[in-house]
Amino acid sequence: MSRLGRLQSESRAASRAFLRRRTAVFFTFFFPLIIVVIFGVLVQTRPGGGGLFTREPAYYVPGYLAVVVLFTPLSRVGSEVARHRDGNRFEKLATTPLTRPEWLLAQTLVNTVIIGLAGLLLLGLMVVLTGADIVFSPVLLPFVVLGVALFCGVGAMLGSLASSQDGVISASNGIALPLLFLSETFVPPELLPAWFPTWLSPLTYFSRGVRAVSTGDGAVLVPLAVLSVCAVVSFAVGATLLPRTD
Repeated sequence: MSRLGRLQSESRAASRAFLRRRTAVFFTFFFPLIIVVIFGVLVQTRPGGGGLFTREPAYYVPGYLAVVVLFTPLSRVGSEVARHRDGNRFEKLATTPLTRPEWLLAQTLVNTVIIGLAGLLLLGLMVVLTGADIVFSPVLLPFVVLGVALFCGVGAMLGSLASSQDGVISASNGIALPLLFLSETFVPPELLPAWFPTWLSPLTYFSRGVRAVSTGDGAVLVPLAVLSVCAVVSFAVGATLLPRTD
């Protein structure tokens, strides 16, 4: 079987595994709705006023998108690796031509499609519920793809290093929550101490790039370049750490 055939087969299997978990499907698409309703409708933004949400609604597009680009790959890929290890599936996969990078690439492709659909839903909800003035540009696509690849790699690392599925979920939440609020998403950098190194977070470059595209204000190339390097490194490390056998 060719490499393309192996990727298609593994992607098809991963898609069916996701669709069989109805709870995961429901919350993958319902979670963004909850976030938009809480922060965009109930809390609302107060341009020119005090408090946390002091910018126009469009400023928070990276934050809402980061909810799915960050949380979904970390928990889904991490849990999938842990389940494969618990079920001795990596030992069986080692007897097939499917390589570890191909397995992770298939998981990344499936997550990209799922998160792309959830992201479209989320942006539509933002426009309808918050009146955000968003620039819909195809340049948003590479940021979403690279962000998903980056955190699929991190999820593979967590799944390979954590001792159990519960450990993967705990580690995912422990990483995702601080990153979400300290990477220029919901909290503007001027509200943080001047010394705080938001530039160390790869999610910061996702936020800067998505904000530049969605508001039409700011540079795109530098965030895209940094995010690309982070995604390649994360994917390579994640694929290398995947168990060969159990």
